[in-house]
Amino acid sequence: GPMFRYERPQKGRLRQFHQIGAELLGVPEALGDVVEKRIDGFGELFRWISFQKIGTSTVQSRADAGVLTGTYIFILPGSPGACRDGWDDILKDQLDIRHKPCNFAELLPRLREHEGREAL
Repeated sequence: GPMFRYERPQKGRLRQFHQIGAELLGVPEALGDVVEKRIDGFGELFRWISFQKIGTSTVQSRADAGVLTGTYIFILPGSPGACRDGWDDILKDQLDIRHKPCNFAELLPRLREHEGREAL
């Protein structure tokens, strides 16, 4: 949920903000075995963006994403350019609660909903 800064906000900083748990990893083969939910569209979107920059070489990309115990896991290729593309063209907006019409940040409270139902 929303969090609040106690200090006086500086220019460009809001008093209310959202903090998220997100990790960047690099082991695509293991993702399917450990995540509770895959985010298939992430890899597809990354390859579409990458194709516009590097052409058919993007077919080798193994970008992927999923959710594990309420934490987003994003897998990006190891080159600095690919990581920058993933951040600048996808993650920066998706992890910003102000991005509309939808974003990953607003889904955070729902990522662990299934845990309560399993205990019943």
